[in-house]
Amino acid sequence: MTQWPTGRDVNLEEAFDYHRKLPGHKIFSHKLNRAKEQGRTLVQPRAGVPLIPDMIELLTYLQNVGQADLLPTTIDSYTRQNRYHEAEVGIAESVKTLKAMLNGFPAVNHGVSGCRQLIDALDAPLQIRHGTPDARLLTEIAYAGGYTSYEGGGISYNIPYAKNVSLETTIRDWQYVDRLTGIYEEAGCPINREPYGPLTGTLVPPFISHSVAIIESLLAAEQGVKNITVGYGQCGNLVQDVAAVQVLQSLADEYLRKYGYGDVNVTTVLHQWMGGFPQEESKAYAVISWGSAVAALAHATKVIVKTPHEAVGVPTKEANADGMLCTRQMINMLGEQSLNTYSLKDEKVIIASETRCVLDRCFELGKGDIAKGTILAIRSGVLDIPFAPSRYNAGKMLPARDNEGAIRLFHPGNIPLTSELLDLHKEKIEERAKYENRQPSFQMVIDDVYAISKGRLVGRPKQ
Repeated sequence: MTQWPTGRDVNLEEAFDYHRKLPGHKIFSHKLNRAKEQGRTLVQPRAGVPLIPDMIELLTYLQNVGQADLLPTTIDSYTRQNRYHEAEVGIAESVKTLKAMLNGFPAVNHGVSGCRQLIDALDAPLQIRHGTPDARLLTEIAYAGGYTSYEGGGISYNIPYAKNVSLETTIRDWQYVDRLTGIYEEAGCPINREPYGPLTGTLVPPFISHSVAIIESLLAAEQGVKNITVGYGQCGNLVQDVAAVQVLQSLADEYLRKYGYGDVNVTTVLHQWMGGFPQEESKAYAVISWGSAVAALAHATKVIVKTPHEAVGVPTKEANADGMLCTRQMINMLGEQSLNTYSLKDEKVIIASETRCVLDRCFELGKGDIAKGTILAIRSGVLDIPFAPSRYNAGKMLPARDNEGAIRLFHPGNIPLTSELLDLHKEKIEERAKYENRQPSFQMVIDDVYAISKGRLVGRPKQ
């Protein structure tokens, strides 16, 4: 609370009183729970600018013109690294130049009163989205400021984001965040928590992101969190993506019940494609539409929307709204349809089996303590996040696409899958190699990383 002067403005009892007076339509978990009951998919953008009046103008536009059901507050990069002095300079420069000199909203610097200006000005519920390994002060200010949803976790906001921060540190710091969430919950102030699903956003096998999401859900539930949204980043193969979202809901429910947290309400979020985007707007809309189709057919509780400016920089408010309107049109067309094929059922069995292999091994390593088990699992590569910058991540597992574009393991590293599952991955990679008339190689992985930005899903060699 002493990391920055605005921490002094946090008063828990006064914050509880503010939350209790919020109308129901401004409470994130209420809207999510109702959408889940009704089978609807809610639409949420990303957005953040440094100054309060500009932020209100931007979010009002996305709410009214973009028809956003849920609103974000994306935090700037300085705040994510707890560099509040630099954020203060960015605010001053933004005022001076009349341009956004930060890439998000510096909530810590604006403090409780600044956050409440946003909450009071808008009709939709607001969520903090960031990427902060140590988010304790940001959480205190955001919650006291009236935010009713908060993204992140000790694994998902460390391994994909930081190089030199230990898991022991971030898991403890995020236990603080989750316990604070539990304290608000116990005071009658429900706050939704959302582990960050896409991780590095680059060829992440579904069972890896599912394992992280479920571990972070268990860690949150242990501290009293009662409303959790588990997320998944679109990979590109329709059947695998729909299967992944559906099985994520059931697996999260299963593990929470198994370990005594059956009263936690779980919802799902699909993140549209997090990798490289085509520069042309027309092609970008195709990628956005594909993600929207996944969200609709999987009946995700919400979808996080990309913009047609994704490849070229920070989007205009108009481009952001256009991405949401495109998404809503697709959801309206597909929301009452379902995908029910043998391949979908097979993929759900595969993903569930893979996730259980990893999660159960994490519990074994920790001798029943999932926090300790996770630290050992990531250190040893039992849980391995591809292309992560963290030196604490093993980085031995390599993913690649199979011949139909689903994410498989090119090299399993130390992932503890059964021999049957490992054989399946090997066969899928060899099937693609045979089709492309080349040997399985690391070049496949490289080709797949850039494929969508070049107009394909699978990174085929040039003919």
